[in-house]
Amino acid sequence: MSQAALRIQKISGHAGSVPGEDTQREFTVCKLIDTTTCIGCKACEVACVEWNDLPFSPTTFDNTYQTMPTTEWNYWNLIKFNEHQREDGTLQWLMRKDQCMHCEDPGCLRACPADGAIVQYTNGIVDFQQENCIGCQYCVWNCPYSVPQFNPERGVVGKCDMCHGRLTDGLEPACVNACPEAAIEIEIVDTTAWRIDYAAAESPGMPAAGLTISTTRITQPHQSTAVLERVDAGRIHPEHAHLSLVFMTTLIQAVTGALAALPAARDFPVDVVDVDDEPAVRVRYGHKIPVLLFAGELVCHGHLDAEEVHKALAYHRRPV
Repeated sequence: MSQAALRIQKISGHAGSVPGEDTQREFTVCKLIDTTTCIGCKACEVACVEWNDLPFSPTTFDNTYQTMPTTEWNYWNLIKFNEHQREDGTLQWLMRKDQCMHCEDPGCLRACPADGAIVQYTNGIVDFQQENCIGCQYCVWNCPYSVPQFNPERGVVGKCDMCHGRLTDGLEPACVNACPEAAIEIEIVDTTAWRIDYAAAESPGMPAAGLTISTTRITQPHQSTAVLERVDAGRIHPEHAHLSLVFMTTLIQAVTGALAALPAARDFPVDVVDVDDEPAVRVRYGHKIPVLLFAGELVCHGHLDAEEVHKALAYHRRPV
């Protein structure tokens, strides 16, 4: 694969022009995951950790052969072991490979406010540029597959980049190269046709592929549909408190509403005036700003109309 394949198609949080933005991308690289031949050996997990120089973490035992409950900031590739009991009482493993799906319309990139922290190359690979990451974790929340993971030690987010450096040098990704059963492959996808029909990316136990148009093709055993449920069906997990987001959202709403109502507050009355035949007193200058912001918040939430805004900003009623 040539260096031209790493031309950037999309950039997160970028207001200017994007190199390659007008590039006609008819084909993209993607992964094929054949879970019918996966034997759960975890060679792909180890290869991913070693090639990306990720620190090893203690495994978690939960009465299965699964290494970790979920992907982590230092564990980008995970084989899920789903045990299914047949009618005759024997057990069957239904494997699933959790990793970045390198979506056609990546939710992580759309959510990221940091300029250049997430890019999508013209070959379809979605990559994180950690030197530009601000650690807000919006990408984590906006990915239906929960692929991006926050590194609390460095304050940045990371994920699988499909070993694009190896692809550039004509090599397979580490996980593909390590699989003894050839259950993982790299293939070319016709992007135009894929956007019309991406049914091959659908898989039981995973979110709907149409949310971000996953380009990872998955082959499942025929009986898996009956024994695996979607992971996004009725399961809502609360995130940790994000006080800075609450503060900034409230402040932005208040300022936006205040600016919208500012014309009504331009001409404050002088001293004592009559408003609807009722004595009133002008708000002093020092009180204008908090009253303006409070009224702005009410405007944003639709609790005041134009006439009420004018009265709320211009007058503080009290008997004289």
